[in-house]
Amino acid sequence: MKKTVKWYKVLNKKESLPEGRVQTVTAGHQGICLTHFEGKFSALDNKCPHQGGPLGEGSIENGMLRCPWHGWGFNPCTGLPPGGYDDGIKTFEVKEEGDAIYVGVEEEEAHQDTISDVMIETMVNWGVNTAFGMVGHSNLGVANAMMRLEEQGKFQFFGIRHEGAAAFAASAYGKLMGKPAACFGIAGPGSTNMFTGMWDAKVDRSPMLAISGQVNTQVMGTGSFQEVDLVGAFQTVANFNHAVQESSKHSELMSLAIKSALLNRDVSHITFPDEVAFLPKPKDEEAQTPEGRITPMNISPPRQMVAKAVEMLKDAKQPAIIVGHGARFHMEAITAFAEKLQCPVITTFKGKGLIADHHALGCGVLGRSGTPIASWFMNESDLLIVFGASFSNHTGITPKKPIIQVDYDPTALSKFHKIDAALWGEISETLAIIEEQTKGKLNTIDRRDEIANRWAIWREEKESRLQDESKIGLSSIAVFNAMNEVVPENAVIAVDVGNNTYSFGRYFEPKNQSILMSGYLGSIGFSLPAAMGAWAAKGKERPIWSVSGDGGFGQYLGEMMTLVKYNMNIKHVLLNNSELGKISKEQKAAELDVWKTDLHNVNFSKYAENCGALGIRVTKKEELIPALEKLKAHNGPALLEIITDAKLI
Repeated sequence: MKKTVKWYKVLNKKESLPEGRVQTVTAGHQGICLTHFEGKFSALDNKCPHQGGPLGEGSIENGMLRCPWHGWGFNPCTGLPPGGYDDGIKTFEVKEEGDAIYVGVEEEEAHQDTISDVMIETMVNWGVNTAFGMVGHSNLGVANAMMRLEEQGKFQFFGIRHEGAAAFAASAYGKLMGKPAACFGIAGPGSTNMFTGMWDAKVDRSPMLAISGQVNTQVMGTGSFQEVDLVGAFQTVANFNHAVQESSKHSELMSLAIKSALLNRDVSHITFPDEVAFLPKPKDEEAQTPEGRITPMNISPPRQMVAKAVEMLKDAKQPAIIVGHGARFHMEAITAFAEKLQCPVITTFKGKGLIADHHALGCGVLGRSGTPIASWFMNESDLLIVFGASFSNHTGITPKKPIIQVDYDPTALSKFHKIDAALWGEISETLAIIEEQTKGKLNTIDRRDEIANRWAIWREEKESRLQDESKIGLSSIAVFNAMNEVVPENAVIAVDVGNNTYSFGRYFEPKNQSILMSGYLGSIGFSLPAAMGAWAAKGKERPIWSVSGDGGFGQYLGEMMTLVKYNMNIKHVLLNNSELGKISKEQKAAELDVWKTDLHNVNFSKYAENCGALGIRVTKKEELIPALEKLKAHNGPALLEIITDAKLI
C-alpha cells in the first residue's frame, strides 16, 4: 500500500536560497538538504550515506554537492555519486507555489515504543516526574521519551546551562521532598559534570537518579569521541550503577534504581548506550509501578534499647533535644515530645529551621555556625536526645553527656563514639513507643524561662554587633537582620558556602522556613541551582529564596538565564565583598599571607537585568529593607546585590 505524501513549506521566498547554494531544512521530522542548482530546487536526505554528515552544511563545487565532513561529491539534483557507485542519496518531491518551496515526504508511521519509553514511563510511575539536564547527541532517545511524557502532563524537564547545576538542583529536590528527581547528561563531559552534585546528594543522604547518555556499545573501548566508562567513573558515588543493555529487564532495572535511591537515600545511576535507547521495547515488557514493590518505613527500635532509653528519660531532670537534617519529616512528633519534656530543642546547622527560633523551646544552631544559646543548653543538660544527626565535627555534639540517639540508619548509630542508648528505628515510630512507655513517669524541669533569658542575652549581643559599620560595605549581620523582617515565614531558602553561610547560621532567625544547604560536601555554588530544585518541587506553593556570596554565585551565574527562561520566581540575595572571604580567614588562621582570594566582579545587578530578571544593588544599610521588599514583591526571578565588607561577618 502506497504511503500518503505530506507536503511541508520549507522556504518562504525562493530568493532566500541563491543559485548554487544549499541549505538544511526540515520537513516534519525529516532532515532535508535543499539545493538550488541550474535554476532548479531539489530536496535530498540531509545525511551523507557514509558518515552521516549534514549535507545542507556543505557546498556545491564544480557542479557537485560536497559533503562537509569528508568531501565526497553527489549530484545536487539527483543525489547520485560519480562513477556509477550505488551509494547515492534519497531524494524527495519538490513543488513551487508562488514564491514558496514545498517538500513532500511520506507520512510518518505511528510511534513505536522504545526501550527508553518503557524505562522513563516506569520512572514516572515511581514518582520521579522532574528532571534537570541538557539534551545532546548521545541521549536523544531518552530525551525523546521524556518529551512524550511531558506533552502528556506527566513529567517536567528543565534545560539548564551546566550539568553541575542540574545535579545540585536534583540533590536539593531530594533533600526537600524526600524522593528523587533526575539529573540528565550526555556521554563523557556532560555526565562527568554531574559528579559533584551527585556526591552532594550521596553524603547528605538525598535520594537522586542520575541518567547518562553513552556512546554506541560497539565503539566502547576504541577511544571514540566522548567515550568515558561512566559505570566505572561513577562506581564510588552511585549505590546503584548499571548500563542498559538490549537484553536487560528494562522496566525492572529502572524500578530497582529508584527503589535503591528511596530505601538507601542514596544515588542511583543508569547509563543508556545510544543505540540501545532507540531500540523497540520487547513485546512482552510493560512499564512497572511501585505497587507491592516497596516496604513501609515505619521501623520499630529494638526492645532492649527502648527499655534503656526509657530509664534514662525517667532519671533526667534537664534533658535537651538535638535534631539534625534526618529529622526533617518528623518535627511535629519531636516538638510535641519536647513540649512534654519542657526542654530545649537545638538543631545542627543542616537542621536549621526545623524548629522556629521564636518557639518557646527553640534554641537555634549548635556548633561552628551556631549561637551561644544552643551550646549553653547542651552543656547545661543532663541528657541529650539526638534525632537524625550525625555527630559531625562541625556540629560538636559532646560525647561527655548521656546520649539517646535515634536514626533509621544503623551505621549512623554510635558512629564516632559510644552511645548509651542507640535506637535503630524510624523517628516518629520510635517516639510513639517511648512516649507510651514514659507516660506519667517524666520529672523534668521547665526550661522555657531560661531559654527566653538566653535569647535576650544573645539578641542584645547581636544588636551591639549590628552597630559595626565600614566604608567598604555593609555587615552580613545587617543583611540577615533585615531578612528576618522581610523573608516570608513559609519560604524555602537555599544557602551557599562561605562566610555568608556562617553568618546566616548565626544571625538569621527562621520561623517556618525550610533551609537547604550543601552539608557534608560543602560545595560552593550550591544555592542558586538548589533554589531551582526547590522551585520545581514547591514553587507553586511556597516562596523560594537563595543566598550566596559573590564566589558562590560566580560558579553557576549562567543559571540566571535558566530562571528567566522558565520564569522561576526565585529571589537571590547576593553578598558581594569581592573576595573569597572564608578562604582569606582560613589563611590568616593558619598564620599565612592572604593570597589569591580577591575577585574581579561585574555589576551583578546589571548582569541579572541583562538576563531579563530584576536586578537591584544596595550599598547603604537604610536601603536594605526597601530593596528586600521590592525583591519580594516582584513576580519573577530577581537578584539583590549587596556590597559587604568581608571583615564584618
